[in-house]
Amino acid sequence: MRIAIASFRGMPAEFRDDDLLLECLSARGADAVAHPWDAGGVDWESFDLVVARSVWDYVLRHEEFLAWLASVQAPVENAPELIRWNSDKRYLADLQEAGVPVVPTVFVAPGERAPPIEREVVIKPSISAGARQTGRFGPCSAAAATDLIERIGADDRTAMVQPFLAAVEEHGETAVVMIDGRLSHVLRKGTMLRADETAPVRLDDELGVAEAMYDPELVLRSTAEDDELELAEQLIEEVRRRFGKAPLYARVDMLRDEGGAPVLLELEAVEPNLYFGQAPGAAERLADAIVARVSAAGGTP
Repeated sequence: MRIAIASFRGMPAEFRDDDLLLECLSARGADAVAHPWDAGGVDWESFDLVVARSVWDYVLRHEEFLAWLASVQAPVENAPELIRWNSDKRYLADLQEAGVPVVPTVFVAPGERAPPIEREVVIKPSISAGARQTGRFGPCSAAAATDLIERIGADDRTAMVQPFLAAVEEHGETAVVMIDGRLSHVLRKGTMLRADETAPVRLDDELGVAEAMYDPELVLRSTAEDDELELAEQLIEEVRRRFGKAPLYARVDMLRDEGGAPVLLELEAVEPNLYFGQAPGAAERLADAIVARVSAAGGTP
């Protein structure tokens, strides 16, 4: 059983979950290796399964990444059609139309006029990760908000404008990690955005993600309430309905709205950090799910 983990070249040492996953796959008898998705000379077709895991730079090279994804002839997980859909956060509109409670979102395409900033909002690109080009603004900083929207548009990207939900400051985000359609573990993510500014980023790494991402206390193991677990299950069922099967892995990030109900912030099915260090046994569960999918597809046991 040959398995490739697709990653990227500049992986920060703090986030090397792939190393543990490779160990778990090897312990299960798999010949498992990791390659940057854009590495030259890799015979992707020689693998029984390619797992797109830490392809974090796809947001910087979106079209190139999608072209690579389309070129791989081996089976890929998550499914390429799911990755394509999920790699642009405009999927939130599809989910809202399907009846999933999501954070209300206004999408501003390049060249469109920015909406008036009449309450505190969060702004970010629809193709983004790590809080890059992400800010929190109120009416008193409306000019800075409009400037960020225009800078996103100048990069030929769509901007997202969402209400800032104050519950994040007290409770943080709940992230429910699902592996093969089942609950694996729950994380709690602290607030990353200060009022009236674009999140400061780390300039000396390849990704340029928000400096707050490197805080070891930002994401910790936690628990979820029943209504949060129900929302995560609803998301998995919607993915199953759209794409024919549950994702191999997904992280369902949610907040509570002003009425106290959980609402979807993001469905992460492309390259979420699953924080194996916060959840003993999670890497093993993902390895088991990978092996089971290869075996079910007729791969070498």
